[in-house]
Amino acid sequence: MNLLGNALIFVALIASVLSAVQYHRSTASDLQPLKRARLLLNVGAGTIVVLSAVLLTLLLEHDFSNGYVYSYSSRDLPLHFLISSFYAGQEGSFMFWALCSALIGLPLMWYTRKRKSEQWVMAVFMAVQAVLLLLLYAKTPFKSVWETIPQLPAGELPADGRGLNPLLQNFWMVIHPPVLFIGFAVMAVPFSFAIAGMWKNDVAMLGAQALGWLLFSVFILGTGIMLGAYWAYGVLGWGGYWGWDPVENSSLVPWLTGVALVHTLIVQRRTGKFVRLNLALAIVSFLLVIYSTFLTRSGVLGDASVHSFVDPGAVVYWLLVASLVAIAATGFGLMFARRKVLRPAQADNQFISKETALATGAIALVLSAAVILFGTSLPLIGKSTVDTSFYNTMNLPLVIAMVLFIGLSLYTQWGEDKVKEVLKRALKWVVVSLAACIALFFAGVTDVGVLTLIFTSAFALFVNLDFGWKQGVLDIRAIGGKLAHIGLAVFLLGVIASGRFNEMKQASLPLNRPVEALDHTLTYTGYAPTPDNKYAFHVKVEKNGSTFTLSPVMFDGGQQGMMRNPDIKSFLTSDFYISPISLEQPEPDHAEHGNTYTIEKGKTIALGQYKATFVKFDMNTHSQEAMAGGGAGEMTVGAVLELSDGKATETVTPIMTYAKDGRPTYNPAQSKLLNASIQLTAMNVGGMGSASSSVTIEVLHPGEDGPQSDALIVEASIKPFIGLVWVGTLIMFIGFFVAMMKRLKEA
Repeated sequence: MNLLGNALIFVALIASVLSAVQYHRSTASDLQPLKRARLLLNVGAGTIVVLSAVLLTLLLEHDFSNGYVYSYSSRDLPLHFLISSFYAGQEGSFMFWALCSALIGLPLMWYTRKRKSEQWVMAVFMAVQAVLLLLLYAKTPFKSVWETIPQLPAGELPADGRGLNPLLQNFWMVIHPPVLFIGFAVMAVPFSFAIAGMWKNDVAMLGAQALGWLLFSVFILGTGIMLGAYWAYGVLGWGGYWGWDPVENSSLVPWLTGVALVHTLIVQRRTGKFVRLNLALAIVSFLLVIYSTFLTRSGVLGDASVHSFVDPGAVVYWLLVASLVAIAATGFGLMFARRKVLRPAQADNQFISKETALATGAIALVLSAAVILFGTSLPLIGKSTVDTSFYNTMNLPLVIAMVLFIGLSLYTQWGEDKVKEVLKRALKWVVVSLAACIALFFAGVTDVGVLTLIFTSAFALFVNLDFGWKQGVLDIRAIGGKLAHIGLAVFLLGVIASGRFNEMKQASLPLNRPVEALDHTLTYTGYAPTPDNKYAFHVKVEKNGSTFTLSPVMFDGGQQGMMRNPDIKSFLTSDFYISPISLEQPEPDHAEHGNTYTIEKGKTIALGQYKATFVKFDMNTHSQEAMAGGGAGEMTVGAVLELSDGKATETVTPIMTYAKDGRPTYNPAQSKLLNASIQLTAMNVGGMGSASSSVTIEVLHPGEDGPQSDALIVEASIKPFIGLVWVGTLIMFIGFFVAMMKRLKEA
């Protein structure tokens, strides 16, 4: 089967290359090359489908003579996880991407055929598909287990496979990766239209034919991104849904530029403006998709991201680099060659109009993508990474500007408009949004940046509800854009509420002893094994006579170490969220403890007559020391604290080490200034949708004991209005879908 699989990859590769060549020939020839190109496209697509069926059959039959099957599956996997192991590794993910591309190529051929752009568009698209198949040929899933595991004795067949990564054994991860790959594959379509249009010297082709496909791409890619966010929130247990991880970011960046392109393409279709900008955005968006693949699969982010694949080898690495260079050279080379055609006919000095409002919002999206791209790419330049606060701080003014112009654009007219008239039309909802912000200010929300974002989000929400209702009465199919903007505004309000006003506390729960946390009473009542060999830890939660039980899960993830899954109780206005941290020995009743304090990063608190400032986390030094001491697989974190009594200053770094089984080891730091030891007992790394970075410390004076081993240690949090994040996302993508169907029908 391995020999058959590799032969089929070669057949599909040759068919795709020849199809691209025949399409190229057909641009200046008779119909014969065109007929051959279509035949070869169908042969290639059919071969890729058969190829995928072969790999899936090997997985379903547990054929562990195949190295990929051995590496990513096992006999105990249920059917849905067995199917998802198809794209769990690099080889399978390239295969799935090629399959998506092949299936998209069939309706694209029909679509462009009806619009007399087939030869040019499909020549480019089939060249892209050939590159994907070349990557698949270099990183084939059809290798024997003895090639994959050289230390395995020849002829000895493993009885079982290594199994699927425990983090991927979740319903959302069954659908999150394939949805992302469909989005990646469709993003090649606007790129193909852009290149084809410049090649044919029909630079309007992108705006005339590609908008529906672009909407489909950002709809699918955005859905995949948010499915991953929901998986992070409900499964990973770190308390948030977005951590600004480099691999998360690498999917977000092409989505942002794609959404920017949607808005500027609408302007081009109406006025003929922004042709150069749209061609550049179409090229850059697909270039960023390939760059995302490079970051994820080249191994360059192995030390910076928990999502990154291992090093795929020199051949795949340089193929990805060559693909990036070829896409950039082809796209921008053609733009240079057509520079005279692309030059605007006359300067546009309009100060305010619908065009400028949409363009300003698009520019804000592109600048946001540039900020995220810079932070994400920093590990390639050196070993340094940016703090998560960098993304939040830099993106805040850009998001404010983007959302403001989303609202204002509906009050502007095509062509030149007057600022006074625009403000007059928008006055009603400006006043309502401002009143809401004033009420929140007196309720205790005093952060100027947060209030400004609330104002612009509320303004965009009210305006789009107003216009959407009026437009929907006339034509329900025309409200796609309004729905998407309503969803974005609701999403942003949810991000603010759940991130800025999140309450969190770490608690030690001795068995059957109630503990107060966040105005709730938590009682750990014991644990029990689950049907899938994990352990659920039952915590009874009580407040105001209401009682419910949450059962977070911990289990041994093998090479992944201790895995932790939270449990969540959702209410109308908030989520109560419990994430397990570790199980420790119960503390003796006579144990005496020092005082516990939680300090946010960069903030100063009082320790009696002393001051303590949490400066930063210190991971690298202590992790290296742990590894040097034989602690491979451990995670060691230090918290750099600055202590002061007003005269003298002292820096101490208490350390916490998590072993492979998840049990913590505490290494207190001695403070001469306090005549006490400082122990790190908990930490929280902030990110989008979570609170600021913080640590919890315990000050132990001579004669006091630190945490003994073992009650259930949990992190409890209340996330107000987190439901707005998911509801807003759903509304936004419904809007994208409605707009996509309308534009495809128009085309």
